[in-house]
Amino acid sequence: MDDLVQWLRAQLDEDERIARAAGGTWWAPPDLPGEVYDSGGVNIDAKLKSFAAHIAEHDPARVLREIDAKRRMLELHHSIELPTEALDACAECEVTGAYPEYPCRTLRLLALPYSDRPGYREEWRP
Repeated sequence: MDDLVQWLRAQLDEDERIARAAGGTWWAPPDLPGEVYDSGGVNIDAKLKSFAAHIAEHDPARVLREIDAKRRMLELHHSIELPTEALDACAECEVTGAYPEYPCRTLRLLALPYSDRPGYREEWRP
């Protein structure tokens, strides 16, 4: 599990770096569909018009919130030491005998969006 947790943390660090570099909150005004503005009110390249809603929905502020939530999930799993704690903390963990199987399904699902990145292992596929 430690390899998967370390790898996931590295992916989240990279996502955070990219989101912080993009900066601020982006929005697409409902009365001007297709136009995207950064938090300073600067119009983003007109070529992006057809992607405006998607870009605005996945603005850096939202990405940072998602990263925070995923890091919290990793901490919940990483802090588990006893089988009973594991079962209480993660209803999705598979159980073999008295011990949960690691990496549990939840961690493998967290890794799935990053399966195209270097270092992803097929055995982590849910």
